[in-house]
Amino acid sequence: MTDIINALAGIPAGSRLDLVRDARPQARENAQRSFELLFEPEEPGSFTLAERYAVAAYTAGLHASNSPALAFYTELAEDEAGTPLAEAVAELAARDRRPGPYGHYREPRHQHESVPGPSVDYRQRPEPVSERLAAALEHAHLLSLHPRDARPEHLRRLEEAGWSADDIVTLSQLISFLAFQIRVVDGLLALQEGASA
Repeated sequence: MTDIINALAGIPAGSRLDLVRDARPQARENAQRSFELLFEPEEPGSFTLAERYAVAAYTAGLHASNSPALAFYTELAEDEAGTPLAEAVAELAARDRRPGPYGHYREPRHQHESVPGPSVDYRQRPEPVSERLAAALEHAHLLSLHPRDARPEHLRRLEEAGWSADDIVTLSQLISFLAFQIRVVDGLLALQEGASA
């Protein structure tokens, strides 16, 4: 299996940055294993590969429009879910991308640090996006841009759209993993640019 972070960052085997990553073998192995479990499971179950890749493309679009991860996950979404759905998801991500994080602190001593920002409601959505996927995209927006606004009713929205408890956990793990992966790839790309400057 190709190391996905190296592939996204364009790091050749045996290069200086590859050796830097080898200095933290457990972190490297855990990142790769997380990718495989979340995006290439032997038994995807009710959280289909098409849904996983669509959520990934949307999440990458919210985080970084120029990231190699966006093109990678968009291509996977096109292959698995079809071009119309991948394009609809990309349009939603581009429309609702914002600087973050923002949200409201519940703790009185931190409320002065609150930063207002929008949430999304995809009940009115493009035709290829199902109600189930729409709820997942709303969850991705919440966890990616304003996680401190998370409330129990957000989980109820997922449940009402047909998400099981296990699938909600996997969905949340997938979104969190992408935030990590995109930042690592961006950091490695910055190191490469610095070394070549």
